[in-house]
Amino acid sequence: MKIRLFAYILLLSAAFGCSRSYVTVGGYAQGGTYSVRYNPAGVSASRSEVAAHIEEILTAVDTTLSGYNKKSVLSRRNAGEPVVLNDMFLEMEKIADGYRELTGGAFDAAAGPLFDIWGFGFTRDSLPGQDAIDLAMERCRRREVLNFNAIAQGYTCDLVASYLYSVGVKDMLVDIGEIYCDGLNPSGKPWTLGIDTPEDGNNTPGASLSGIWHSDGGPHGVVTSGNYRKFYVIDGHKYSHTIDPRVGRPVEHNLLSATVVAPTATEADALATYFMVIGLDEAREYVESHPGIEACLITSDGTWRSEGF
Repeated sequence: MKIRLFAYILLLSAAFGCSRSYVTVGGYAQGGTYSVRYNPAGVSASRSEVAAHIEEILTAVDTTLSGYNKKSVLSRRNAGEPVVLNDMFLEMEKIADGYRELTGGAFDAAAGPLFDIWGFGFTRDSLPGQDAIDLAMERCRRREVLNFNAIAQGYTCDLVASYLYSVGVKDMLVDIGEIYCDGLNPSGKPWTLGIDTPEDGNNTPGASLSGIWHSDGGPHGVVTSGNYRKFYVIDGHKYSHTIDPRVGRPVEHNLLSATVVAPTATEADALATYFMVIGLDEAREYVESHPGIEACLITSDGTWRSEGF
């Protein structure tokens, strides 16, 4: 898996249909590219104004939440420097803490030290001993280092979507490593997304698909998280980048990817991460007990899809 500004890689590809009069704004952000496509009918802002405001949002996220930007609020806070925590940082921390409580610690923004010692964070160590794991978990308990990689892309999608709504956009697809969509695509139909096949060697989004999700035309965040594009093998054992913060080690179940549809991209992002930690059975139980959440869970033995997926 290629290194990106935020850890989770896009495993979805959008099927746009014909172009018609839709406007596309795109560029580079968060270690990759982004694309925002929207229907300009009734929109109060020009394309250049929309593009400029989206860039402002992306810059604000980078200078606040990026662990790779050494001058960001997050990086400076993690380094112990005196820094004023701005509103965006405090909001993100509150959201992350909420999901930590909801998931019983399976989702934890303070688990950065664990990702570091296993070689999947901001450093390149790997195969830690138990003493190193215990020390990292103690650092997690002290909330010493925060890492918002597991939720920041979804959060960014929601920020951009909120802005687009404010200027009158009704039909949109926001793709910033994760996806938020609403309304219709340029063909006049609800948006359609493809789910990449979760297998080793499939490193090109859209090259091989295992499923298709069709929107109902309403607002949805759609996120796929997987453990098959970032891993390493030592002495024949495969270590995935999905770490269970509750035990401090990579997961070993057979869930290869989790695609989640939720009312917001932030929620879909957090739940996709959560599902990759807890595995198929618990993830399926969660989806079936939470109306409004849909999922496609692909394991090495088969695929489970919720009723509305």
